[in-house]
Amino acid sequence: MKSGIHPQYNNITATCVCGGKFATGSTRDEIKVEICSQCHPFYTGKQKLVDTAGRVDKFKSRMEASAKMKQARNDADKTPKIAEEKPAVDGKIVETAKKEK
Repeated sequence: MKSGIHPQYNNITATCVCGGKFATGSTRDEIKVEICSQCHPFYTGKQKLVDTAGRVDKFKSRMEASAKMKQARNDADKTPKIAEEKPAVDGKIVETAKKEK
């Protein structure tokens, strides 16, 4: 190996957002991580929702808006209908359904 071209490899302590710390090796002086083995759902068995840039909230708001639109459409379809009289056919009055405006 050539000397002087490789970075210095140090033993450091990496810090997680949850407060967990673990020893590792790196060319950096300090490492900060978002998820470690102490808080990762695979290792803890607990479901933890990692929300990046509010994606979960955006999804929930879209679903609520969609549900409201569907409900409004269903309510509009259930409006009472008024019978409209048409001219007699063979002496009988024919009624047809018409939506209210």
